[in-house]
Amino acid sequence: MSDIPFTLDQLRILKAIAAEGSFKRAADTLYVSQPAVSLQVQNLEKQLNVPLFDRGGRKAQLTEAGHLLLSYGEKIITLCQETCRAIEDLQNLQGGTLIVGASQTTGTYLLPRMIGLFRQKYPDVAVQLQVHSTRRTSWGVANGQVDLAIIGGEVPSELQETLKIIPYAEDELALILPSSHPLAKVATIQKDDLYRLNFITLDSQSTIRKVIDKVLTRCEIDTKRLKIEMELNSIEAIKNAVQAGLGVAFVSINAIEKEQKIGDIHVAIIKEVEVRRTLSVIINPNRYRSKAAEAFIQEILPEFSSYPELLTLEQFSQTPTDFQEVVVTPPLV
Repeated sequence: MSDIPFTLDQLRILKAIAAEGSFKRAADTLYVSQPAVSLQVQNLEKQLNVPLFDRGGRKAQLTEAGHLLLSYGEKIITLCQETCRAIEDLQNLQGGTLIVGASQTTGTYLLPRMIGLFRQKYPDVAVQLQVHSTRRTSWGVANGQVDLAIIGGEVPSELQETLKIIPYAEDELALILPSSHPLAKVATIQKDDLYRLNFITLDSQSTIRKVIDKVLTRCEIDTKRLKIEMELNSIEAIKNAVQAGLGVAFVSINAIEKEQKIGDIHVAIIKEVEVRRTLSVIINPNRYRSKAAEAFIQEILPEFSSYPELLTLEQFSQTPTDFQEVVVTPPLV
């Protein structure tokens, strides 16, 4: 094959079908007709001389060749996007895009304030915020789909040598009670009081839940004795449940500023127990970093950090002229 047997549009179509699981839904997301999508796939299979989809089932399933092309296609698309952003940088922050990643709590309560400040300074830069699990966010940074991220969990072990991980801030996880709860009238509660409370939590696999369990165990609290009343899938749902008197919960202090001001909830102080976690900034030093990302690092990150002395461009060490492609492939899930 002397000529490249596919186009970027065909790779985008392949990626959309794989993500959506059907030709029709892929066509809808790409704002083209289903026959146009089918024709592009047929042409692509003809040019490559291999089938890319098993057409026997109800869902569009990639063949082995389809998975291989998708894997390389995603890297090609990412590099093309990086190229466009590098060219946009020539306009010196009069345009371009900044993509910031975050885990749930930081993405909901911290990043919007940071992005708001950035947009005041650079209104012409388009900013995207992607909120996912720490694991998924880390892979996004590693693969160049995200410029930088602030996370509260642990970077996957297979990425710890690829990514630069820099301590950013201390996040206090406060025990919140309904303002009408009897313990809300007590200055300090005891460790044993925890065993008599009904807890509302995120699911057992969530980053915050794991951090809380580790800290409480270190403080000689038996987490297995804690009564879990219910598990919910968002911090907002947990706060609403606490306000409704359904139980108590540990949440980030950043998530309850408004509720504290209006007195909807009470923050309890536990004797000899302090639940904290360290938030980290992660970047991939081997990827191109835009001027927008550098401005965010220099001007915005230090404003909200517990360790502003660590947030220098030298600490984020990158030499764009010596850019080298580092390919990391996420595990199949």
